[in-house]
Amino acid sequence: MLDNGSSETHPYLAGLVLAGRRVVVVGGGHVAQRRVPTFLATGADVVVVSPEVTPAIEGLGGELTLVLREFTEADLDGAWYVVAATDDPEVNARVATAAEQRHTFCVRADDALGGSAWTPAVGHHGSVTVGVLGNREPRKSAALRDDIVTALRDGQLSAADAHDRTPGVVLVGGGPGEPELATVAAHHALASADVVVADRLAPRELLDGLGSHVELIDVAKLPRGRSASQDQINQVIVDRALAGKRVVRFKGGDNFVFGRGYEEIQACAAAGVPVTVVPGLTSAIAVPARVGIPVTHRGVAHEFTVISGHLPPGHPESLVAWESVAGLRGTLVLLMAVDNAAAIAEVLLECGRAGDTPVAVIVDGTMPTERTVLSTLGSLADDLAAHEVVPPAIIVIGEVVAVARPAHYGRA
Repeated sequence: MLDNGSSETHPYLAGLVLAGRRVVVVGGGHVAQRRVPTFLATGADVVVVSPEVTPAIEGLGGELTLVLREFTEADLDGAWYVVAATDDPEVNARVATAAEQRHTFCVRADDALGGSAWTPAVGHHGSVTVGVLGNREPRKSAALRDDIVTALRDGQLSAADAHDRTPGVVLVGGGPGEPELATVAAHHALASADVVVADRLAPRELLDGLGSHVELIDVAKLPRGRSASQDQINQVIVDRALAGKRVVRFKGGDNFVFGRGYEEIQACAAAGVPVTVVPGLTSAIAVPARVGIPVTHRGVAHEFTVISGHLPPGHPESLVAWESVAGLRGTLVLLMAVDNAAAIAEVLLECGRAGDTPVAVIVDGTMPTERTVLSTLGSLADDLAAHEVVPPAIIVIGEVVAVARPAHYGRA
């Protein structure tokens, strides 16, 4: 797409197949740092020529060829595409001239008119690549690119063939709840769906964007209430997929962090149904981070442990060695643990954890009703009752809570 708005030269916008072809980037600064990963993603044979390079480019040394010296015209021999990205206009001019002599297209980062090609602002949506040239105005190009990709993602622009619509199942982790924290891949998957099988903790606002043709199946599991069994969920996704539908299994958090996602993969495999996985932000990390609580901190916590608290200590089906957990010095992150939090705290105290160990309980993380209750291991049971804490909530136990809230714990 070209947005020129003037009578100047209109470039011809083309998609270059660079896989296995030599691409030379002259310069090793921040412009090169932005461009090189894109070329590597195309499968190009990338050569960077510069006396010095950024640490990020140096770190890519195993994926490209680094020539750590000044540019010479012979560096462009055999090149299919060239980028002149030094901070010296004279060198960039030499690069452009050498490329012209070799009939090789060259982008000149410091002077668009001095090269034979321009770099568009590029975005991706499913199988569609969007490129925008805004008359050598990068910010304008990028803004328009973002608008187009967002419109495609949200369904405001029609892109019937932009998504893979192959029958099967896509397991989608939707993140902790706020729609903006769902990945682009999650948005793409929802846009491709014939059927969406959704948990109550999946970002519910995204369901409003589903097309009228999409069948929405609610498999909510309510605490102490109605609950769809895992066997029922497995059967639903398998049956719809075998009927030729593209089924999106839409969950909160990540599929494989207490999301029972692999059980669904096993059910699909047994039925011969193809499955793809879209990972999501796990609430175990994302929710504490959202309220400014790190799960690790230098000199404070060298490990964090994520535990399902849906069963109390001592339950015959529990797989958690709580005595061993109590001996850990790092952070504990408890999911699905509100109902059993008092019993868990009691066992941790009995097994040696200090009563003044800081605790944060984050209720409805990332949602408009989000709130954080600060407590200690010794007073956790009373504070949960006093603040009427109900699921969903993430419980963070450890000194990292005091790092984030020093005034509350007298550490300021």
